[in-house]
Amino acid sequence: MLLWPLLLLLLLLLPTLALLMQQRSQDARLSWLAGLQHRVAWGALVWAATWQRWRLEQSTLHVHESQQQALRWCLQGAQRPHCSFTDISTFRNHLPLTKASQTQEEESGEQPLPPTSNQDLGEASLQATVLGLVALNKAYPEVLAQGGTARLTLTSPWPQPLPWPGNTLDRVGTRGTKDPRALLLDALRSPGLRALEAGTAVELLDVFLGLEADGEELAGAIAAGNPGAPLPERAAELREALEQGPRGLALRLWPKLQVVVTLDAGGQAEAVAALGALWCQGLAFFSPAYAASGGVLGLNLQPEQPYGLYLLPPGAPFIELLPVKEGTQKEAASTLLLTEAQQGKEYELVLTDHTSLTRCRLGDVVRVVGVYNQCPVVRFIYRLGQTLSVRGEDIGEDLFSEALGRAVGQWPGAKLLDHGCVESSILDSSAGSAPHYEVFVALRGLRNLSEENRDKLDHCLQEASPRYKSLRFWGSVGPARVHLVGQGAFRALRAALAACPSSPFPPAMPRVLRHRHLAQCLQERVVS
Repeated sequence: MLLWPLLLLLLLLLPTLALLMQQRSQDARLSWLAGLQHRVAWGALVWAATWQRWRLEQSTLHVHESQQQALRWCLQGAQRPHCSFTDISTFRNHLPLTKASQTQEEESGEQPLPPTSNQDLGEASLQATVLGLVALNKAYPEVLAQGGTARLTLTSPWPQPLPWPGNTLDRVGTRGTKDPRALLLDALRSPGLRALEAGTAVELLDVFLGLEADGEELAGAIAAGNPGAPLPERAAELREALEQGPRGLALRLWPKLQVVVTLDAGGQAEAVAALGALWCQGLAFFSPAYAASGGVLGLNLQPEQPYGLYLLPPGAPFIELLPVKEGTQKEAASTLLLTEAQQGKEYELVLTDHTSLTRCRLGDVVRVVGVYNQCPVVRFIYRLGQTLSVRGEDIGEDLFSEALGRAVGQWPGAKLLDHGCVESSILDSSAGSAPHYEVFVALRGLRNLSEENRDKLDHCLQEASPRYKSLRFWGSVGPARVHLVGQGAFRALRAALAACPSSPFPPAMPRVLRHRHLAQCLQERVVS
């Protein structure tokens, strides 16, 4: 008698069981298909990287011929009727050097010089992206596995977005989203990440500062399942990780994390140092390329080497080196080719535009630190447009940053996050006093600046620059005035910079502000 009720129950359950089995089979097929797509995409990427690496090897072994070919390519595409010269010496004699805009912020009605052609940018960017991805995977296996990487910003650190192969290399996150908060939530919901990506280091710094400020709200969204399924345990892990402070936060949230990928674009060193000392402590940093308004200028082929070393490629766009006189920021009379670079010397980069045939001085100064085949390997040192000078003292970006770093090191518990400088004439703050520098700093670990701490920067500047010390002794220059700004001040500055019509990408972070409305973004947010 019990057999009939059991059979009846089985008949009632059969449709449900069949549906579950069908769904499970469908999920398995989808998972298998996704895995197959990932393997095929990775194979295509490796093939493309092999081809690009062979081209790079050939060009760096025959640098002079490669640069001659790059020059011919620029001349053939130029929109000038009189560009019939084909040798480099005639090219130099007929085309004088021109200067790019001094800083990213100088948008007052003057458009910057046009960059290289889209085709040149695409070739160099594609090479940096393809070779960088494969080099990254070789140095840190499994970072490009399915679900192993998440991007935390709307911008990408990879210079060239890849088509189909890149789309199937499964990054965590909602594809095509325009909401930065959604990207962060997707990453926080995925504890198994092995790599974090962000457009630049300063953007990633903003992400971690925002994570600390909005941590409870983000934990609540994860617990409630907005978006996705509710994950109360993951929300509890987020709250616990935040309670322990910023140091090592990334590894507490993602224990398998290995590397942080950002694009080096000038003015990023402080953000990288702050991230490495606090939130991303214990993690490696990798930039696939060095980029400026002229496009990709340097390639990083070895993620395991010290951060900030790049190979100058000999192909298009056509790159020349302008020697910088030792002890000054003045340039020599003529440029050099890549093969003529000398180790230990400093050079300003000169880029030839493909469309209008402009030899443009970019203002980026590099120091040669090695060689790859016949091409120089360089470290970017400073930008000529980021010089402070109220009495002809010429305090360069590298010298000022070094002095500021030493001063902050003498402030107990302080960690420098960001800084910006303004010559006093910009803010009309030198009335009744000698001209001086207004310095705005964002710090972690110090909420108030004493007069003793403020004075230390001026002492460090005098130690670093005999010229500045002499001007201070005679009273021709007043002491540097240091102001502590609140959280979000530099994020507001970056938003104002991005709104400028001539704002380039990637956004090199200016350290010397030359327009009042930009300086006021920081001045209005001073807390000490």
